[in-house]
Amino acid sequence: MLKPRLIPVLLLKNGILVRSRTFTFHQHTGDPLGQVERYTAWKADELIYLDINRDDTHDFRETMSVIGSTSSNKNIPATMTNDIIAMIRYVSEKCMIPLTFGGKIRTLDDIRIRLRNGADKVSINTQALDDPIFIEKASQAFGNQCIVVCIDVKRDPATGTCEVYKHFGREPTGMTPVEWAQEAERRGAGEILLQSIDRDGTGTGYDLALVREVAESVSIPVIALGGVGKFSDFVAGLKEGRASAVAAANIFHFSEQSVIHAKQEIRAAGIDVRL
Repeated sequence: MLKPRLIPVLLLKNGILVRSRTFTFHQHTGDPLGQVERYTAWKADELIYLDINRDDTHDFRETMSVIGSTSSNKNIPATMTNDIIAMIRYVSEKCMIPLTFGGKIRTLDDIRIRLRNGADKVSINTQALDDPIFIEKASQAFGNQCIVVCIDVKRDPATGTCEVYKHFGREPTGMTPVEWAQEAERRGAGEILLQSIDRDGTGTGYDLALVREVAESVSIPVIALGGVGKFSDFVAGLKEGRASAVAAANIFHFSEQSVIHAKQEIRAAGIDVRL
């Protein structure tokens, strides 16, 4: 049985790292290349980079390490490019652990070029919802171990029901997370990256009921994401949520050796995580 994994998630917008809250509010947090070296040294189990940019502009060499801006579009340098592939290549050269890239993957060629340039896995979201057969084609072409299906979920505060959303969490699909996770597994997904839109950046902990419901409905690994505010939330995600892996973005940005400290807390709770 595989050991539980701890996975930092890095969000890219306009070529820089940002922190996010409910998929709408973004703040600059720095250079995507510098962070990969830190997380590798701190022995993260994997890294996930998600491109949440909507304009196809990227240049990691022109990052602005500014914390506190409310818009990642503010003062964007004119030298930005759309070369996300160069970014993947540069990041992968520094990354000594499994690396997943997601965002703007629409064709098999998009997957192929990311894998050729250093990604170990890709995360697909809207394209899979628009064309579920794409999951089958991708897993057949590259192996299901490379294909992570990202599921973005909102919970209705009035009814408590959950629904899958697409296009950066803006469009409802009418599907429940369990329905879509099971279909994704049938079609060849190797893993599920389960994101709670409501919990994103709030620091209130995972939506444990959501995580547990999805994790118990499929046999492939489920990675929980969204809501971590303290290291004990990782323990809850593994024990109560029954996730195979726990992921977070914001909590790792501003604390030295955060991955090491998080793993120590997980181990202290009796979970056999790699140190």
